[in-house]
Amino acid sequence: MSAGPQVQHAQQTVPVLALVGIKKSFNIGQTNETEILHGIDLTLEPGEFCAVIGPSGSGKSTLLNSIGLLDRPSLGSLCINGVETTSMNDAELTHLRGHQIGFVFQYHHLLTAFTALENVMMPMYANVGFFEPRMQERAMVLLDKVGLKPWLHSPSSQLSGGQQQRVAVARALVMQPSLILADEPTGNLDSKSADKMFDLLREVCRENKTAVLFVTHNPLLSARCDRTIRVEDGQIARD
Repeated sequence: MSAGPQVQHAQQTVPVLALVGIKKSFNIGQTNETEILHGIDLTLEPGEFCAVIGPSGSGKSTLLNSIGLLDRPSLGSLCINGVETTSMNDAELTHLRGHQIGFVFQYHHLLTAFTALENVMMPMYANVGFFEPRMQERAMVLLDKVGLKPWLHSPSSQLSGGQQQRVAVARALVMQPSLILADEPTGNLDSKSADKMFDLLREVCRENKTAVLFVTHNPLLSARCDRTIRVEDGQIARD
């Protein structure tokens, strides 16, 4: 007896990021308690390149800190690759953040006493606590990819602002995260360097299916993203 035609179902991907009803308050229980985020719902799929825009004081940084597991939401659900994070302890959050999320800040926060190569290796070293040859190999590949091969052994303090920001991008990628959070990464760069930084992040997003949240005040850059989310008064005003 024939079993009939086989029906093939498309494989569904798990969102890299899923926020449901995220609220964040400060000074809870005190007379000056203030709610900054008022119930944020947001989903980000693998490979999405998303701009976050909005006026100063709108809650963008608080939202980014919550997504980056640097700050705990007061209410709601926050999942990274299907893993609910709001009930995790500090050690679990640190482990998940170190493996699944890469950060690129406006101020690159490099360790000035270390070379470009050493800065990029640092997350891998911090993860296991000792040096392995593969760490140097991966860091060298990434620095070559961002155009810094001639400056591998240069102290980061001797690099230009654009070069330092490229080191920061390589460092953010070294653990092969599924999500990159970029907080005004082009804010201190000239327009040419800003365009190069943007193109580099776009290339990484496309090649590795890495999701990117790109906070910016630059309308020209936000217009080049796949998706733009506007945050106003602690809420998503437009998506």
